[in-house]
Amino acid sequence: MVTYGDAPTPQSVDSSWRGKILHGTLALEAGQLTGADVPPESYRPPQGFSVMIHLTDPGVAERMFADLANGGTVQMPLGETFWALRFGMLVDQFGIPWIINCGKSA
Repeated sequence: MVTYGDAPTPQSVDSSWRGKILHGTLALEAGQLTGADVPPESYRPPQGFSVMIHLTDPGVAERMFADLANGGTVQMPLGETFWALRFGMLVDQFGIPWIINCGKSA
C-alpha cells in the first residue's frame, strides 16, 4: 500500500490527503487486485457490485474474511453452505462489498 504522503511529491496534495491510499494491492495466488482513493470531487459511493473472491483453502478464506471484516460490517457470517466449505458476505471499513467463497471439492 502506498499513501499520497509516500508519493515522490507529497506537497502536491492537500495535507489532509497524505494518509489516503494512492494505491493498494491485494496479492492473490493467480494475480493481484489493486485499488485507489480518488479525489473528493470524483468520489461516488460504491453501489451495485461486490468483489467476489474464490478460494480453495478454508483457512485462507477465514483469515481473509476476518481481515476484511475488521472495522467493517458482516452481512452474512462466514460458514458452510451446500455449495461451499466457507461462504460469507461483508462490507469492509471503506464501504467496499465483498463475497468470500471457498468451494467444495468436486
